[in-house]
Amino acid sequence: MSAVNYKLGNEKLIKVLDGASEHLCGLLEKQGRADGALRIAVVGGGCSGLQYKMDLVDGPRDRDILIPSNGVNVVIDPKSALFVAGSELDYSDDLQQGGFKVTNPNAQVTCSCGESFAA
Repeated sequence: MSAVNYKLGNEKLIKVLDGASEHLCGLLEKQGRADGALRIAVVGGGCSGLQYKMDLVDGPRDRDILIPSNGVNVVIDPKSALFVAGSELDYSDDLQQGGFKVTNPNAQVTCSCGESFAA
């Protein structure tokens, strides 16, 4: 298996807050991926034009950026990184608006669902 060619990033790109870190650690452990990561991608769609897509993965792929933050790893592709620089990832267990939430300073328009934005 060939080595994966990825870059190391820092929390200037995305910072994982305590609630998200705790929840992510639990999810990764449940899946038997204690050393895994959360992949965040920005894809077209949603009510404002762009939306976040999140998956649990084993680790970075070629050209990814790996960001260790608050005890967990986040991986992001270079194109998505342009849209999320300076963001924070939090978690809420609110029944209506629960789940992972990205607070993104680059989003010029956000929708009320909090999952879609325009930059």
